[in-house]
Amino acid sequence: MATNTNSASTGTTTSTPASATTAPISPTELAEKLQSQQPPLLVDVRTPAEHESLRVPGSHNVPLDLLQKNKETLAEQFTGDIVLICQTGNRANQALQHLRAAGVDTARVLEGGVVAMEAQHSQHTQRGQQRWAMDRQVRMVAGSLVLTGFLGGKLISPKVGYLAGAIGAGLTFSALTDSCAMAAALNKMPWNKVEADPTLEKLLAEIPRSTAIQAGQAQAAQTQALRG
Repeated sequence: MATNTNSASTGTTTSTPASATTAPISPTELAEKLQSQQPPLLVDVRTPAEHESLRVPGSHNVPLDLLQKNKETLAEQFTGDIVLICQTGNRANQALQHLRAAGVDTARVLEGGVVAMEAQHSQHTQRGQQRWAMDRQVRMVAGSLVLTGFLGGKLISPKVGYLAGAIGAGLTFSALTDSCAMAAALNKMPWNKVEADPTLEKLLAEIPRSTAIQAGQAQAAQTQALRG
């Protein structure tokens, strides 16, 4: 779909590809928008523990699994400009696909995730209690199990080596299904718990207030422009 703009004076027609409005947003562009009169709605799709460790202030924590299960309900609340945030961009792209399927076409992914945002515009990020990112935890556990299986197969019994094969099969299944049972299990560990995990009810109460603030800021900006 393209948006056409006709010029009466020239008789020409310009076309803006729809993909231009949904292309990834760079950390610099987001930093500029955060200082504008109408900042976007920020949706962080990482786990609550990751969000607590490093986040863009003002972002709503909507873990990817929660978004996936309730995308139609949440889509009704997601209006205006939306920026999806994760650690490096992978999960945010998954969230983008879910939202598009639910009819949301104004969402964009933060390019490079919160890691890139901190590296380039640290003033727009905030750190809390430090924990490893979920993908790092998964790599650590998977690598440790594979190493244990390999060494156990050499030093204890060949049967222990099957552990490495099981982990490899699990990672292959994870890639094919775009899911991760290990991450889901790790998310339930005590070190990944926060005081209050996000719930659908809490988000449905928070998000309208954010969009109302956006609308108020936009109206104030228009009023100021008219007075100017």
